[in-house]
Amino acid sequence: MLRAVFILMLATLLIACSPSEAPKAKEALSREDVSTPMASPDRKVITIGSDPWCPHNCLAEGPQDGYMIDIAREVFEASGYEVKYLNVSWARALQMTREGLLDAVVSAFTTDAPDFVFPDEPQGRSHIAMYTPADSQWLYRGLESLTDQTLLAINGYSYSMELDDFIRSHTDDPAKVWVISGPAPLNRAIYLLNQHRADVYPEDVYVMTWALKDHAGIRPPRNAGLLQKTDIYVAFSPEHERSGQLAALLSEGTARLRENGRIREIMATYGLPED
Repeated sequence: MLRAVFILMLATLLIACSPSEAPKAKEALSREDVSTPMASPDRKVITIGSDPWCPHNCLAEGPQDGYMIDIAREVFEASGYEVKYLNVSWARALQMTREGLLDAVVSAFTTDAPDFVFPDEPQGRSHIAMYTPADSQWLYRGLESLTDQTLLAINGYSYSMELDDFIRSHTDDPAKVWVISGPAPLNRAIYLLNQHRADVYPEDVYVMTWALKDHAGIRPPRNAGLLQKTDIYVAFSPEHERSGQLAALLSEGTARLRENGRIREIMATYGLPED
């Protein structure tokens, strides 16, 4: 009898002390989680997103973030900001920044997002060349030379105003334009060229050279001519009140780092000249 009473008392005590429900699993980051803290113009965190485009901007949390992220960090941290850098696809980075879910994108052409807030001073420079399979003899001679070629393009990328128009006008014709996407579109493009499944692919010269370090087993694509040279930027969300202030701060800081030779030092850590 005493044993039964003891067991009953113990059970009652355990029930009273136990939580009413099990702890909830950590929920996935929602749109509200991302957008709410970014709404304050006084917030001292700047979140920049992009797909890796090394050496301009590299794999987040890798050995090097890319010289453009290095420049942005140096400028903003001197003014008390923390810079967070993350990787998403380029099309998604543009969408998230346009909606205010990110503060900025990195390595943007002005033609990528004309509605974004751009610094006056560029953070980098891009040389876009047209690449072919290694054994091709084709040369880029303007858009008319693409007549009998299959062009690869990455979803959401801008290359030049003229080539962008060409891509848009032939998106529904995969024999002329093949738009690819995914987590590693550059690696896929190199593979498709090597397999002769496409004829031409526009890419930044530094980016292609950097990527080929990881493709030692294949014949490197051939540079068939320059498409254009253009400035590239950290570009800010049109949804945020502070974007103009941040763009001006970055522009002033970039000019200062260029003048005192610091940008040359940063570029040298990637084996690049100051362009």
